Amino acid sequence: MPNIGNLMRRLEKREPVPAIVLLGADSYLRDMCRDAIIKAFVEEGAREWALFRFSVRHSGWDSLFDRAQTVPMLSSCQVLIVEEVDSIERLGDESRDEIAKSLGSYLSSPAPFTVLVLEAETLDKRQKFARLLADKALVVELSIGGESAAALAVQMAKKSGAEIDRAAAALLADILNSEPARMSIEIEKLAAYVGAGGHITAKNVEELVVAARRNTVWQLADMIASRKRDSALAFLDNLLREGEQMPAIVGALAWMYRKLIEARELPASANAYQAARTLGMRPETAEIALRQARRIAKKDLLAGLAALAEADSELKSGNPNPRAALEFLIARLTSPAASAAAGR
Repeated sequence: MPNIGNLMRRLEKREPVPAIVLLGADSYLRDMCRDAIIKAFVEEGAREWALFRFSVRHSGWDSLFDRAQTVPMLSSCQVLIVEEVDSIERLGDESRDEIAKSLGSYLSSPAPFTVLVLEAETLDKRQKFARLLADKALVVELSIGGESAAALAVQMAKKSGAEIDRAAAALLADILNSEPARMSIEIEKLAAYVGAGGHITAKNVEELVVAARRNTVWQLADMIASRKRDSALAFLDNLLREGEQMPAIVGALAWMYRKLIEARELPASANAYQAARTLGMRPETAEIALRQARRIAKKDLLAGLAALAEADSELKSGNPNPRAALEFLIARLTSPAASAAAGR
């Protein structure tokens, strides 16, 4: 599946693209890509006549295709933004098939002056509609890797009137699972904290962002280390009821596991203050990391990190039952086999 970089390169070349699917839940990346598409194909002065939004819940596909085949005024190209495309999957089979047939017919001979931008959080790849888009449209996954997310955090800080250390940017991306929408919110808070022209450090991120999730992360760590599966699942249920996002939970746990692996490499004589310097966290948090790291075998930590990576991939790939994926993750991390290994 093409990534955001592929899309931006095509936009720079002004390559004709009859339909682009922006697939993912991150609002920051969706807005960024949408704005880049509009900028590439429609002059600012013509956007009143060559830029249209449709909600498939309210507008209907007939009006969309009519607009797509109508030559725009005062512009050589028009962009039609179609929101909530994934709502189609909740229709009956007959309605879905009819829409897929109409869209397929249009994309077989698209209007050369129209770019369709179809926005969806997830799509079921097993359904005919999703397969059609994969075959006929440019499907762009709205996600970025940790390194790109850290670079984006640096740009966000500049826009907010502050600067951020690369180490702090990497920590922020790590703990927020490389989700730009959440990163943007936290960057605004951090920029306000350090003031105009201020410098955001890893310590600031640790105090204002990581600390906000510290109790959650380390409470779960204690349950995982003790193999208290029922308690961990109950705690997870409470987090979800309170509105915590599943990818954020996985991201916070992955960050914690990496810190525990780093903590295990420290000398047995290391105290909280020595560990704090190495781990890039406050002494109180470093003391918890040291204590927990000694309770979990390194191979269990590595296996847990692999399980977290798999869960992260599942959540981002549009798993139809994300809660089940998260509960299975907790079951893996608290398995009796891992407990026996830790005991040996």
